[in-house]
Amino acid sequence: MPKHKIVMIVPQPDVQGGIAAVVNGYRGSRLERDYDIRYVESYCDGSKWDKFLKAVRAYRTFRRMLREDAPELVHIHSSFGPSFWRKLPFIRMCSARGIPVVNHIHGSEFGRFYADAGALKRRAVRKAYAQCAAIIVLNETAADNIATIVPRSRISVIMNYAVCRREMADPAVQQRRAEKKQVLILGKIDRMKGSYDLPAVVSKVRHSVPQARFVAAGYGEIEEVKACFDRETLAGVDFPGWIRGADKDRALRESAVFFLPSYSEGMPMSVLEAMGSALPVVSTNVGGIPRLVTDGVSGRLLAPGDTDGMASAVTEYLTDEAAREKAGLAGLAAAGAFGLDAHLDKIEKVWEAVLGGSGRERKN
Repeated sequence: MPKHKIVMIVPQPDVQGGIAAVVNGYRGSRLERDYDIRYVESYCDGSKWDKFLKAVRAYRTFRRMLREDAPELVHIHSSFGPSFWRKLPFIRMCSARGIPVVNHIHGSEFGRFYADAGALKRRAVRKAYAQCAAIIVLNETAADNIATIVPRSRISVIMNYAVCRREMADPAVQQRRAEKKQVLILGKIDRMKGSYDLPAVVSKVRHSVPQARFVAAGYGEIEEVKACFDRETLAGVDFPGWIRGADKDRALRESAVFFLPSYSEGMPMSVLEAMGSALPVVSTNVGGIPRLVTDGVSGRLLAPGDTDGMASAVTEYLTDEAAREKAGLAGLAAAGAFGLDAHLDKIEKVWEAVLGGSGRERKN
């Protein structure tokens, strides 16, 4: 029996950030066995001109698909801000042709994007979301926010997935972590992620553990954050830029603690990667993080901006080997509940509900 035709609007695979990390796990997965999936890449890293050209080419490719071999469903990966506006033409093209859209929203800044926006922008957002057959968000808070403008029955909460690396629990790995005393940060470096709290935390931790080193691997406001450090404290921090592949695996293997001082989150892939690598997590009690990390069990959750509490938690895991290993193993065990297969089950369930509701024949 022919497979349902689905187009997925995605970033280029090498893009920095969590959306690409999620989507890259779909490539080559069972989704491609169960459905006829085609990818349209609408975003790349680079200059504004590079991003503009990438989007224009994606619109042209998508229009050609609609003319020549139209999909039965379109799954869009989006966020708030510029990402919303880049994806809006896809939603409108689908709406004009009666093709259902599943809008997979990865962002966490709905309040800033919609609630604090002007009337015209709010109207555009409401209209776009109303044209989506289903909306996927990463946590219940996001669902409650979106439900102020979209019927709750059309919203599904599907958390991101973890890849468990059992070898990270090996005693040799744990010994290396105890010796190196490295604290790892992955992802965007900006105010929303709590990056400007790093100088205070690093200073306090290195006062207690002088050999501790922080690796802030990511992209964003790196120079602005570095300017907030004094020279002595900055000497304890590395900013290698965005890392992936073997470099990321090495950083996860050699680090003793994962640190994310964020002020706003959806369901961070970086936390799931850390848990899947048997690392204790020191983070904040925002967004979907409390659904992942159990305070006092697999890590510590503090209020955003609580640099004293964060520094104390990081210091404990760097100096108490038994506590660090116990929390890391608890995180690894918890990550097993967020596997890729369970995630894909939920994605397919949403697709089948939309395909069935739109009158299309269900697959076997």
